Amino acid sequence: MLQTMQCTMRLLLVGFLVAASWLLSAQTLDYQSHQLTDEGLLIQTSEGQLTLRFHQPAVVEVFYQNEGVKQLPSFTLPPQPQLLAAGLETQGEVLYYGTDALTVRVATKPLRLSFLRDGEVFLAEEQGLFVHETLRGFRFQLKPDEKLLGAGQRVLGMDRRGHRLPLYNKAHYGYTTESEQMYFSIPGVISSHNYLLLFDNSASGFIDLGKTEADVLQFEAVAGRTGYIVAAGDSHQDTLQQYLQASGMPPLPPRWALGNYASRFGYRTEQEARDTVQRFVDKGFPLDAIVLDLFWFGPDIQGHMGNLAWDKDAFPNPEQMIADFRELGVKTVLITEPFMLTSSNRWQEAVREDVLALNLAGKPRTFDFYFGNTGLIDVFKPEAAEWFWQIYHGLMQQGVAGWWGDLGEPEVHPHDAIHRLPQGTATADEIHNAYGHEWAKLVFERHVRDYPTLRPFIMMRSGAPGSQRYGMIPWTGDVDRSWDGLKPQVELALQMSLFGFGYIHSDLGGFAGGETFDAEMYTRWMQFGVFQPVYRPHAQEHIAPEPVFHDGTTQRISRDFINLRYRLTPYNYTLAYQHSTRGLPLMRPLFWLEPDNPDYLAEKNSYLWGDAFLVAPVTKPGVASWTVNAPAGVWFDFFAGTAYQGGQKLEVPVTLETIPVLVKAGSFVPMIAPLQSLDHYSTEQLELHYWHHASVGQSEGELYDDDGHSRTSLADGAFELLQFQAHNQQDQQLNVSLIRQGDFPGMPAARQLMLVVHQAPAHWQQVQLGEQRFNVQPEALAEGETGAWRNQDGAIVVQFSWQQDTQLQLR
Repeated sequence: MLQTMQCTMRLLLVGFLVAASWLLSAQTLDYQSHQLTDEGLLIQTSEGQLTLRFHQPAVVEVFYQNEGVKQLPSFTLPPQPQLLAAGLETQGEVLYYGTDALTVRVATKPLRLSFLRDGEVFLAEEQGLFVHETLRGFRFQLKPDEKLLGAGQRVLGMDRRGHRLPLYNKAHYGYTTESEQMYFSIPGVISSHNYLLLFDNSASGFIDLGKTEADVLQFEAVAGRTGYIVAAGDSHQDTLQQYLQASGMPPLPPRWALGNYASRFGYRTEQEARDTVQRFVDKGFPLDAIVLDLFWFGPDIQGHMGNLAWDKDAFPNPEQMIADFRELGVKTVLITEPFMLTSSNRWQEAVREDVLALNLAGKPRTFDFYFGNTGLIDVFKPEAAEWFWQIYHGLMQQGVAGWWGDLGEPEVHPHDAIHRLPQGTATADEIHNAYGHEWAKLVFERHVRDYPTLRPFIMMRSGAPGSQRYGMIPWTGDVDRSWDGLKPQVELALQMSLFGFGYIHSDLGGFAGGETFDAEMYTRWMQFGVFQPVYRPHAQEHIAPEPVFHDGTTQRISRDFINLRYRLTPYNYTLAYQHSTRGLPLMRPLFWLEPDNPDYLAEKNSYLWGDAFLVAPVTKPGVASWTVNAPAGVWFDFFAGTAYQGGQKLEVPVTLETIPVLVKAGSFVPMIAPLQSLDHYSTEQLELHYWHHASVGQSEGELYDDDGHSRTSLADGAFELLQFQAHNQQDQQLNVSLIRQGDFPGMPAARQLMLVVHQAPAHWQQVQLGEQRFNVQPEALAEGETGAWRNQDGAIVVQFSWQQDTQLQLR
């Protein structure tokens, strides 16, 4: 802890010096010549080379390579990125290099870059690059009305302009409603003017968002790469998609990752783990995974980190345990950490194999922190990465299904630790923010190599831009177990999602502290969790995080919502598909619908869950209604069916059994019956819900389906995409088209479909299904019977076997 505080103090001092005297560290670069090559536009300057490269039509990389300035590789971009050809035009002393979507204007006297979209400058260097001894970075102009999101995990409000923030991944134990520094910093911003700007640098530093100078955005670092990336598409969605196409799309997770987890700090014995899983089964709770914290390799919190082998006294038959869990549809996930204690069973092996970060004398760098005296695995060294992977590989041979990487900031990282990259050595301060990224990379790439058909599951606390392409599933860290811990979770998730980390989630119920069980707070968090990417209650063990250990009311409400989570799996899995193919996060900000609405840009409680749902978690006790910031359009209460006119803030009634969940008129939501485990998932029995309203003329939806585990499903085309279209003819008739495209092994040849048209007008009494025509019956039909009936909520339900493209008319 002391070393972490010392590192922070050094960063604060460095930041003060830069903020106070940047003019002394600025350099004026003189243009000398340029050359257009297959590698981009190469500009020779008085200090070295400037390279401009397009990775997508609206994504450009800017890389200054001043002579004598040490550079590190880009972690944001893939090692061998695909480049895009761009055109060059010279107008006097100005170069224009770009595509139809984005142009870089290169002024040569003095050398300055600005960026244009549709002929208008949206971003411009102010001083541009500065390099002075151990300080380097960039300065950009800010416009007076510009708002800035980004910088990663912070609790500051959505607009971060006016803050000066450390770029140093650091744990914040027990945070609540304020935090300037947390587990996962991102050296980048998203502007209200629709561009993404990312400092491509892994070193310790700062981002100054108009704090020191109101009209200047400044990135700075103590070392590292002097490059940045600009993305600017036609919309915020397009900007994110193009950035992710350049940096790397997140791969599909295994489908079971969307299920319910049993998780705590921690299960101390095999019998305790078995009893917990059985309790879920006995109480009728779905369950897809159990997460084992550090007691799987040692009986105590301190002294055993680095063993990374089963403690056979506590877990005498781990392979049988894992196999038995598998029979129940429950996958086993193990925690691992990058620290190797000198007291661990593997210490001598780690020293002998030379897999640890070194001190300045070339020996393993050891230091003290909470868990004991330790070294740190040098994940940047290829041989060390391979050694570390062999431990994972051996455990996977025993049946382990997924990995939880903890403390990967790293939580303690001495500044004088030396790491060995293929390109040469680097100090901790040079690559600190890329440590978790490189850790995820080694697990992902070797998993793909050794288990090429199986999707990895890699949950980690810290990373860097680009980590999403290695399947990283991050969470928001050790949040306080309180209402104040619950309040910032939407903000944290949205900020991370906007940089491609769509599986960001929280420890449901809160992790840290708490002396007594607050049933209402816990229930509200569990309800919110249904509309988070990962459903994982997790906490310190003195209050059980699992719902099965609580009172009857808490169990009943939690069970109902977890069952809803499972019912929504077709919809949620389709969101995962959209995230992997289009970059669309699962949790989406309101300003995506109305980008010019400043109220929506600042919104940190109401959010979109995909296209269909508007969700606002309840974060205060004892309320009878809750405010929802609803975009324009008609919205229906998912639970009560009440219709609301959007474009305003709504007061939605709630009980302990409900939170505000609204469905947008015209939405299609596919659902299934609840399951004990997603091992039994199938869309053969499918509900397709449609929310009708006269104001919606046309709408569409989709469902993605595959086998749930094959890593190359998307690349191989081994999936089916079901498409739904609705056309409302002035409320006299609703035409619905159901389209099937693609196939995969095990795909249902036919689906027993139940189309539920909510808010169907009372005068609709007939359904045309292909050549069949039948009247709407007043009572439910028998299962498997073809026909239509009106349920107690007034919805028309059409039942039939769906085998091929189908047209329906309701009138």
